[in-house]
This record gives sequence, C-alpha cells and structure tokens, in this order.
Amino acid sequence: MIPASLRELLDATRGQRQAQWAGRLLWLANETWGELAVSLQGAQILHFRPGGSDAEGWLWVTPTPAPLPGAIRGGIPLCWPWFADERGADESPDRTGPFHGTARKADWRLDAVDEHEEGVELHLSPCEPLHSQLAPRAVIQANAQRLHLELVTEHVGTTPIKLTGALHSYLAVANSADCRVEGLNGARYLDKRHGFSEGVQQGEVGVRGAIDRIFESNRELVLDDGERRLRIAKQGSDSTVVWHPGDVLPKDTSADAAAHFLCVEAACTRLDPVWLVPGAQHLLGTTLSCDTHPTTEP
Repeated sequence: MIPASLRELLDATRGQRQAQWAGRLLWLANETWGELAVSLQGAQILHFRPGGSDAEGWLWVTPTPAPLPGAIRGGIPLCWPWFADERGADESPDRTGPFHGTARKADWRLDAVDEHEEGVELHLSPCEPLHSQLAPRAVIQANAQRLHLELVTEHVGTTPIKLTGALHSYLAVANSADCRVEGLNGARYLDKRHGFSEGVQQGEVGVRGAIDRIFESNRELVLDDGERRLRIAKQGSDSTVVWHPGDVLPKDTSADAAAHFLCVEAACTRLDPVWLVPGAQHLLGTTLSCDTHPTTEP
C-alpha cells in the first residue's frame, strides 16, 4: 500500500534506476523477481513486492509524506543509535538529537549493488559520520521469496558504548482491526502507553485501538490480517515492538490510511540494550516472508 505517485514511478521503471520522489532520491527496481524502492534519506526501504504477486506489497507508506528535512512515515525506518527517547543521561553530542535517533533523517550513499537472477543485494552507509565511535551500515536483500534487512553497527572508538535501536517495520494489512500477531503468547511486555507497566501476554496480540508494547521475545512471529500471513523473523534482537496509533493519529496520516498498517519491529530496547566494546560489531536484522493463506471452504 503505497502512494499513487510512487506506484507510477515503479510502473515506469524497467530494471533498476534512481528517481526523485517527495524531495528524496530513491533507488528503484522492477524486475522479474519483484519490486523494491529504497530512499537514500535514511537508507529506508519504502516498498517491496515479490514477483508474481497481485497484492500491493508488504509495506505501508503514508500517502502524505512530510517534506524535508522530516522523515517519511512508513516502510522500514532505521532507529539508530537509540530507540524512542532512550538517549542516555550523559550530555555528550552523541546522545543528542531527534526521537528514534539520527540515522533515519541522514543522507546515505549506495556503496554497492550485487544483482543476480534471483534478486538483489544493496549495501549502504551514511554520507557523513553519525557518531564519534559507532559506524552503521545497512544491507538489503530482496528476491521473489523474502525481504531481508540488516543494520550492522561497528565500534570504531575507544570506550564501551550502550546501543539501542529498531527496524521500525510498517507492515501493510487489509485492516488493522482484523489483525492478530501470533507467537507472543506468554511473553513479558512493557506497556509504553501506561508508564511502562509490566504484563504478560495472554494468547495472540490483537489490535483494539492504540497499542504500544515492548515484548521480551526473540521468536519468529506471524502477522495474519485475514488475507495474508506475513512471517517475521529477526536476528540480534530480544525485543519485539508492536505499535499502532489507534485514534491518536500522527499529523501525516489519516484514519483511513492508518487502518492499513501495523508496526511489528525487531528492536533492542531498555529490555535488551547492547553494550559494544571497541572493535566489536552488532547485527540487528529482520526477515519477511509470506505464507499462503489457507482458503476458506464455502
């Protein structure tokens, strides 16, 4: 579910190219294996649709993206080097900046494109340093069966650093009110809407209005919206964030548009912060694939 103007750019693409959209430079692919759109602002995947699929795609993007220097709501924003407002208590320049960190609004460069018959692999890095001791890079792999994203952080400094972050996936759904997330039964969670109060999930996660919970879980999940079963695996993460704004809508999203996404995020949060020592690396990854939804007999 992507804006009509982005759909037009993809329809006009044969193979791979770069194009401008909403003031950003995008890398686009329309190949036999599928479609992919990546914004070089934030190294943000905006769209993926596997080849042969009649559906609109697996990711949602707002039809009214914020102008620069704002970030685009939708796709898979990179939250780095902190998640939400977890900057830490120190006053160093590395711990100041916007909600969800500096990576998602920064300019990134496309370092390499490895293409083959089955799909493509992109390597991206920031155009300018985003941290005095941490260096991120992103790897995107797409083919007819799956979409995979890695955010790799290397410690290039001299003192230990605490890192949080997320791959803030906006997953396209037929109707968020009909969704359920399978695989979190029994998981402990923090409810951000109620002062980070603790709870234990009973049964599948449904969306009945606003939800913003951090689940302590590294399990593979399934998002079922009644029409598609999207399988969500992850790496380097013991937190899963499930978020939907409910009726408290962001300024760039209407109620009709918000009904068509649910965020299910691979994350490292206050539940599982990563301490990196000099020379170490951390990989935060998410992998999306699709199960055939069982047909309903009449």
